[in-house]
Amino acid sequence: MLKQRRVAAQQLTDRLFETESAIDVAIQKMADLEGFMPVTRKNANLSAVVGQDAVLQAGQTLTALIPARSEIVATHNCLAVARDQIGSREMGMGSDNGKPPLHARHGNEPVVALVTEAA
Repeated sequence: MLKQRRVAAQQLTDRLFETESAIDVAIQKMADLEGFMPVTRKNANLSAVVGQDAVLQAGQTLTALIPARSEIVATHNCLAVARDQIGSREMGMGSDNGKPPLHARHGNEPVVALVTEAA
Protein backbone atom coordinates (compact mmCIF):
# COMPACT_ATOMS: atom_id res chain seq x y z
CA MET A 1 0.00 0.00 0.00
CA LEU A 2 2.78 2.46 0.92
CA LYS A 3 4.67 1.61 -2.28
CA GLN A 4 1.53 2.29 -4.36
CA ARG A 5 1.11 5.67 -2.66
CA ARG A 6 4.72 6.58 -3.30
CA VAL A 7 4.50 5.62 -6.97
CA ALA A 8 1.21 7.51 -7.38
CA ALA A 9 2.59 10.54 -5.56
CA GLN A 10 5.72 10.58 -7.72
CA GLN A 11 3.65 10.33 -10.91
CA LEU A 12 1.46 13.21 -9.76
CA THR A 13 4.49 15.26 -8.71
CA ASP A 14 6.15 14.74 -12.09
CA ARG A 15 3.02 16.01 -13.85
CA LEU A 16 2.74 18.98 -11.49
CA PHE A 17 6.34 20.04 -12.15
CA GLU A 18 5.89 19.58 -15.90
CA THR A 19 2.80 21.79 -15.78
CA GLU A 20 4.54 24.46 -13.69
CA SER A 21 7.43 24.44 -16.14
CA ALA A 22 5.10 24.63 -19.15
CA ILE A 23 3.37 27.69 -17.74
CA ASP A 24 6.73 29.37 -17.09
CA VAL A 25 7.85 28.57 -20.65
CA ALA A 26 4.56 29.92 -22.02
CA ILE A 27 5.11 33.19 -20.12
CA GLN A 28 8.67 33.43 -21.45
CA LYS A 29 7.61 32.70 -25.04
CA MET A 30 4.67 35.10 -24.87
CA ALA A 31 6.84 37.88 -23.44
CA ASP A 32 9.37 37.29 -26.21
CA LEU A 33 6.67 37.40 -28.88
CA GLU A 34 5.11 40.53 -27.38
CA GLY A 35 8.48 42.26 -27.18
CA PHE A 36 9.48 41.30 -30.71
CA MET A 37 6.35 42.65 -32.39
CA PRO A 38 7.40 46.33 -32.22
CA VAL A 39 10.91 45.41 -33.32
CA THR A 40 9.53 43.61 -36.36
CA ARG A 41 7.26 46.53 -37.21
CA LYS A 42 10.14 48.98 -36.95
CA ASN A 43 12.51 46.73 -38.92
CA ALA A 44 9.89 46.50 -41.68
CA ASN A 45 9.51 50.29 -41.60
CA LEU A 46 5.76 50.07 -40.98
CA SER A 47 3.43 52.55 -39.33
CA ALA A 48 2.70 52.04 -35.62
CA VAL A 49 -0.94 51.37 -36.44
CA VAL A 50 -0.02 48.23 -38.41
CA GLY A 51 -0.50 45.20 -36.19
CA GLN A 52 -1.64 47.19 -33.17
CA ASP A 53 -4.55 44.80 -32.61
CA ALA A 54 -2.10 41.89 -32.57
CA VAL A 55 0.12 43.68 -30.04
CA LEU A 56 -2.91 44.34 -27.84
CA GLN A 57 -4.12 40.75 -28.12
CA ALA A 58 -0.68 39.35 -27.33
CA GLY A 59 -0.49 41.61 -24.28
CA GLN A 60 -3.83 40.31 -23.08
CA THR A 61 -2.64 36.73 -23.56
CA LEU A 62 0.50 37.42 -21.53
CA THR A 63 -1.60 39.08 -18.85
CA ALA A 64 -3.83 36.00 -18.67
CA LEU A 65 -0.85 33.68 -18.13
CA ILE A 66 0.26 35.42 -14.92
CA PRO A 67 -2.84 34.44 -12.90
CA ALA A 68 -2.52 30.92 -14.36
CA ARG A 69 0.92 30.70 -12.79
CA SER A 70 -0.54 31.83 -9.48
CA GLU A 71 -3.21 29.16 -9.72
CA ILE A 72 -0.72 26.35 -10.36
CA VAL A 73 1.31 27.51 -7.36
CA ALA A 74 -1.90 27.35 -5.29
CA THR A 75 -2.53 23.86 -6.68
CA HIS A 76 1.00 22.88 -5.63
CA ASN A 77 0.33 24.12 -2.09
CA CYS A 78 -3.00 22.25 -1.93
CA LEU A 79 -1.31 19.05 -3.05
CA ALA A 80 1.29 19.50 -0.30
CA VAL A 81 -1.55 19.69 2.22
CA ALA A 82 -3.12 16.54 0.72
CA ARG A 83 0.25 14.79 0.94
CA ASP A 84 0.43 15.64 4.63
CA GLN A 85 -3.17 14.52 5.17
CA ILE A 86 -2.39 11.03 3.90
CA GLY A 87 0.67 10.78 6.11
CA SER A 88 3.29 11.12 3.41
CA ARG A 89 4.95 14.32 4.58
CA GLU A 90 8.31 12.59 4.86
CA MET A 91 8.27 11.84 1.15
CA GLY A 92 9.21 15.43 0.33
CA MET A 93 8.25 15.11 -3.33
CA GLY A 94 9.47 18.59 -4.21
CA SER A 95 12.53 19.70 -6.05
CA ASP A 96 15.53 20.96 -4.14
CA ASN A 97 15.37 24.44 -5.62
CA GLY A 98 15.69 26.39 -2.38
CA LYS A 99 12.15 27.72 -2.24
CA PRO A 100 11.40 29.78 0.87
CA PRO A 101 9.10 28.42 3.55
CA LEU A 102 5.39 28.97 2.98
CA HIS A 103 5.07 31.07 6.14
CA ALA A 104 7.52 33.17 8.09
CA ARG A 105 8.75 31.55 11.28
CA HIS A 106 8.31 34.78 13.23
CA GLY A 107 5.21 36.97 13.18
CA ASN A 108 6.40 39.79 10.92
CA GLU A 109 9.51 38.28 9.42
CA PRO A 110 10.21 40.14 6.18
CA VAL A 111 10.04 38.25 2.92
CA VAL A 112 13.52 39.54 2.07
CA ALA A 113 14.94 37.61 5.03
CA LEU A 114 13.25 34.42 3.84
CA VAL A 115 14.48 34.86 0.27
CA THR A 116 18.01 35.68 1.44
CA GLU A 117 18.01 32.57 3.58
CA ALA A 118 16.80 30.44 0.67
CA ALA A 119 19.60 31.79 -1.57
